[in-house]
Amino acid sequence: MRKNSILLIISVLFLTIACKNENEKQTEPIAVETEVTLTGPLPSWNEGKTKSAILDYVQDVTNSESNNFIPISERISTFDNDGNLWSEQPIYFQLSFVLDRIKEMAKEHPEWKNEQPFKAVLENDMETVMKSGMKGIGQLLMTTHAGNTTEEFDALVKDWISTAKHPTKNVGYDELVYQPMLELLAYLRANDFKTYIVSGGGVDFMRAFVSPVYGIPSEQIIGSRITTEFDYNDGNPRILRTPGIDFVDDKDGKPLNIQKIIGKKPVFSSGNSDGDLPMMQWAASNTHKSFMLYVHHTDAAREWAYDRDSHIGKLDKGLDQANKDGWTVIDMAKDWKVIYPFELTD
Repeated sequence: MRKNSILLIISVLFLTIACKNENEKQTEPIAVETEVTLTGPLPSWNEGKTKSAILDYVQDVTNSESNNFIPISERISTFDNDGNLWSEQPIYFQLSFVLDRIKEMAKEHPEWKNEQPFKAVLENDMETVMKSGMKGIGQLLMTTHAGNTTEEFDALVKDWISTAKHPTKNVGYDELVYQPMLELLAYLRANDFKTYIVSGGGVDFMRAFVSPVYGIPSEQIIGSRITTEFDYNDGNPRILRTPGIDFVDDKDGKPLNIQKIIGKKPVFSSGNSDGDLPMMQWAASNTHKSFMLYVHHTDAAREWAYDRDSHIGKLDKGLDQANKDGWTVIDMAKDWKVIYPFELTD
């Protein structure tokens, strides 16, 4: 794929979140149990068909006497990140990093006050940022993500995540992970599943801080990549991040990257949008018994409610296929006792 085509794809990812419809229809909140008893597997999941389906599947495929037994070497699970392991509203968290980084870098670039799209970012004018199109969004992305080494970028992300606050939740972005999904990751690993993140987000952005949050090592984090080059640097080797898109890990890119990097089909796959559908379809084609899990955002009271008409995390074709093929769909409002770890009671 040509560089311009790839830039268009990733620019569209950023543009769709900038034009989110504030009048988007919200699902009525549903009262749920909030007290969590931290015993047994998946303690912050309400009892019901969703939790039972997960437990029954894992117990079945890990039972050596079952016809559906899966050898440990084949127990591969893949999880989308944005909207699946942590929140993604009102904009992708990586885009928040981009905007905050532009504002920080502007101290050394006074000319940006009069140059678009930087001027629009500094004035919090997202409408103009959106109208800048592929060229403008790509310029913001490369200004904040390229022109440094992998170590320098890692440090920038870690510094940002340690101080940045979500605009409406008023907590750190790394606190907006889903407690029930953290439990699911731990439960799968306890049953010898290997857990991978397969996300449209930047791989180096995620690797900077999500490993300790999810308990997933950096080599098992797969995402979109910008171009890089090796520099021997007079005996002090480094990898330089350059202004180009190497791979977009979204939609069809997900199974392609899974095959290239993991080399095995997942038997357990989880996502929350149509962008995850090809990954789910790939898992469903496994000769082993597979499990496809969609997170459906139905909780307007505790998180956000959105699906078919959303400009971010759109779940339309995926929801249809899940219903048609009997995949498991999490109803966030009904199935989860809490959303975030900080909601747990002692």
